[in-house]
Amino acid sequence: MNWGNFDRRDFIAACSFSVASFIGHRSFAQSTEPSDLTIAQASKLIRSGDLSPVEIVGAYLTRIDRLDPQINAFITLTDQYAVTRARALEAELAAGNWRGPLHGIPIALKDNIDTEGVLTTAASAVFADRIPEKNAEIVDRLERAGAIILGKLNMHEFAYGGSSAITHYKPVHNPWDLDRITGGSSGGSGAAVAARLCAGALGTDTGGSVRIPAAHCGIVGLKATYGLASIRGIIPLGASFDHVGPMCRTVADAALMLQAMAGYDPLDFASIEAEIPRYSSAMERRTSELRIGIPRELFYEDVDPQILSAVSRAHEILSDLTTETEDVDVPALPDLPIVFSEAFAYHAPFLEAKRELYDPITLERILRGEDIATSDYVEAKYQLELVRNSIARVFENVDLLVTPTLPALPIRIADAVTSDADEGLIRNTMPFNIFGIPSISLPCGFSREGLPIGLQISGPALGELDVLALAHAYEQVTDWHERAPELT
Repeated sequence: MNWGNFDRRDFIAACSFSVASFIGHRSFAQSTEPSDLTIAQASKLIRSGDLSPVEIVGAYLTRIDRLDPQINAFITLTDQYAVTRARALEAELAAGNWRGPLHGIPIALKDNIDTEGVLTTAASAVFADRIPEKNAEIVDRLERAGAIILGKLNMHEFAYGGSSAITHYKPVHNPWDLDRITGGSSGGSGAAVAARLCAGALGTDTGGSVRIPAAHCGIVGLKATYGLASIRGIIPLGASFDHVGPMCRTVADAALMLQAMAGYDPLDFASIEAEIPRYSSAMERRTSELRIGIPRELFYEDVDPQILSAVSRAHEILSDLTTETEDVDVPALPDLPIVFSEAFAYHAPFLEAKRELYDPITLERILRGEDIATSDYVEAKYQLELVRNSIARVFENVDLLVTPTLPALPIRIADAVTSDADEGLIRNTMPFNIFGIPSISLPCGFSREGLPIGLQISGPALGELDVLALAHAYEQVTDWHERAPELT
């Protein structure tokens, strides 16, 4: 596998001509730029032959070359690999072999997801020279489905934070306001999708790291049931809560990516055996009989008024799409020091030799787990299983839970690089990592300053179809997902 880089100037020039010619004599359903297409839209055009994998890769590389210096979403760009693979996938199509909806779709990966022979750093100086010998399982699955990897995305160092301002490769900038954070830890993924630098991306989510940047960047981010998608080959934060999930422009796109990702991995300790439905069928699923629960305690307290206003308007729309809405209580969450213990255990060998290479804020967070007793960790794991059992009772009376994704709007990068100001962002997202149940964030409005606001919909274990169905239904009667940041 050749993932190497090359001088892309000639290729970009050729692709710019190709795309311009393409635009001149073909018509899209909703756009005239390949990089503006959703995965679902691009997939149909690729399968019909109206758009080639080489053309869409060229369009994204051109856009990355022009815009990423402002955003800083990419750490590593695998241009040569993407072009070579696009040509191979184009040849497959010509021979009548279509791998499925992701065939020829350019995506990018958070830089804590291992890629064979390609720098994978977790945005840390500690791993600045780390090159894995094999792919993470999730990368192999997406490639078998036909996806094309454009590169590796910037993130909060070791996924241990919610701003993506703490990174060895300089902060990621929010495409809606370049002075503000993207959220984290999958900030590069959120920014790249929002800025149309890739059709979709992977993020990881231990306490909200897919949904936080999704909300801050105005896109869709899905964390499925714990264990549904393999985390083998991903640099861990807290393995008991770690998830990997799709980050896309629409709910339908998230369903397409999840389809390729989901499934049992016997070599992943967290993986579960479960029937995998056709997730795209959720787009046709009726929502009129769904019952919504509103957990006001905690989730709706101390929330920015602009966020509450947007979510309140979303409630009105959702009430028309479903049968009933009622206030509910979710189980109280005990103090579980699991992430602290698991993070410290992973980093202990590196602390001995490379302690000075960690950002001071990251180091302080890792060291929180240094003195946690084994007995306390074991007891916390026991309590975790009890909590995961208890959440099922909430869904005896309602089908889904609806909350604001975040309590606050994106802060300025200057305020995030030297403080713990991002820690409060996980308040509304972390509970669903503890419960281990599916949760999606999708755009539901903008602040007066033009900053995105996210709505969070969560369901019972393996309840992805209902989560996707209601999210899609809401998306179809609103236009928030159609808005894009103005970048030049």
